[in-house]
Amino acid sequence: MQKRLSFLENKMAKMEKDFYEVGKSLKEIRDKRLYRVALFSRFEAYTKSRWDMGKSKAYRLINACNVIDNVSPIGDRVPLNEAQVRPLTMFEKDEQRSIWRAFLESGMELRALNISSFIVRYQTTKKKKTNDQTDIISDSYKSAVMLMMEQIKVAQNEGWQQTSCEAALMWNQVMREKILSQPDPVSGDNNG
Repeated sequence: MQKRLSFLENKMAKMEKDFYEVGKSLKEIRDKRLYRVALFSRFEAYTKSRWDMGKSKAYRLINACNVIDNVSPIGDRVPLNEAQVRPLTMFEKDEQRSIWRAFLESGMELRALNISSFIVRYQTTKKKKTNDQTDIISDSYKSAVMLMMEQIKVAQNEGWQQTSCEAALMWNQVMREKILSQPDPVSGDNNG
């Protein structure tokens, strides 16, 4: 175990600028509890004393390493530094791959700010897609709405003589309130 710890520490010292290799080494040291070989009871104490690295930085590097492992099968273009990877760490493995693939297809320059802004747009678009249920409508409901639209058109053409505009708006409000009222979960009746 001492040999493995020494190997990983030497690798980290040589690869100080390579966030992926440092993160990968830290992950193994943490997961296999190799920090105990160096007489530390906690991983965080080890990183602070041995590498002058705070807990959050160590975990960011480990998370960045995990993301690179997740997205690397997509192609040879991977994030170049931990800052570029950071926005992807909040997603699960499959979503990281989807986002990274979409980012690469966008043709945007590989920069941390571009990746972050792309992810914001990606999330907004995804949220709109998952929340948009306007295409869910039964044929009977659609027919009823179309009949109502025809009646509105007739009333407009008649200059609101037989049905007043105010009455149409009042019934529109009644329908809106009925649609927005919550049914009683026990009886299925609507309040009011």
